[in-house]
Amino acid sequence: MIHRTPTVVVLHGGTPPAEMARIQAHAELRYADADQLADALPGADVLFVWAFRSEAVTDAWPRADALRWVHAASAGVDRLLFPALQDSDVLLTNSRGVFDRPMAEYVLATVLAFAKDLHTTLRLQDRKQWQHRVTERVAGKSALVVGTGPIGRAIARQLTAAGLTVSGAGRVGRSDDPDFGDVHASSDLSHVIGAFDYVVLAAPLTEQTKGLVDAEVLAHCRPTARLINVGRGELVVETDLIAALRAGQLGGAALDVFDTEPLPETSPLWEMPNVLVSPHMSGDTIGWVDELVDLFLENLRSYTDGTQLRNVVDKQRGYISGTEH
Repeated sequence: MIHRTPTVVVLHGGTPPAEMARIQAHAELRYADADQLADALPGADVLFVWAFRSEAVTDAWPRADALRWVHAASAGVDRLLFPALQDSDVLLTNSRGVFDRPMAEYVLATVLAFAKDLHTTLRLQDRKQWQHRVTERVAGKSALVVGTGPIGRAIARQLTAAGLTVSGAGRVGRSDDPDFGDVHASSDLSHVIGAFDYVVLAAPLTEQTKGLVDAEVLAHCRPTARLINVGRGELVVETDLIAALRAGQLGGAALDVFDTEPLPETSPLWEMPNVLVSPHMSGDTIGWVDELVDLFLENLRSYTDGTQLRNVVDKQRGYISGTEH
């Protein structure tokens, strides 16, 4: 049990989240942007990384002389897995559970958009052009979900309920999984990917998953397959994806994450008719900020009481202890 009020540094991207005011009764708060973080860390017990895309923690880490716990306002923690933090005794937690169902709904929405050609319908409507077309059924199609953690499992359940046959890909191949049935080893992706109509990327970014979907893997896709990425942009070699789309090696892509965010205006992905671009928003639904703060507050109370925190990340593997990527 902590016998004093903990000091919490909140790393934000320029505007501190107003919802953090609810934490003030439980901690001494220090707000800091990337430039202020190094000066805010000395003596602090907890770091709440609200600006989860920031690289500032790595540079400021030598000033963290009393830190015991880092919490990320995201499911992904790849920007926090630098060697000094990994090798330290500092606890790392994430916001698993807040984004699972919303991201699964986004994936289902993109599957339906492709199957019913809604993206083309909107483009034709903008031109006031009446063009009758036939569309596809969703039921009976197959999907491979790369990433068998909580988000991947939520996606699998959502797609299964819509009538798709779903398999998984993770670190280790196995059968009889309750959500996926068969799980293929990610290292075998190029050998199995051709069997699927939809390929959904929901894996965390690690050394093993970076660039996982490259030219070789894409070359084995069905020419009618659609790729959906809600994980991290770096899971895909973006130049290889663009080349594959241009060559007709797959039927389309729905991308919520990219190598560079915001996606540069010069990217050809913007203008490809078979590509859906969204600005890293697949998990962000009404009330999501309150849910993030609620989760942090619950963990802060556990930290103060000296009890087990939720969502403890295995810092060496980069995901929640006891789950697969």
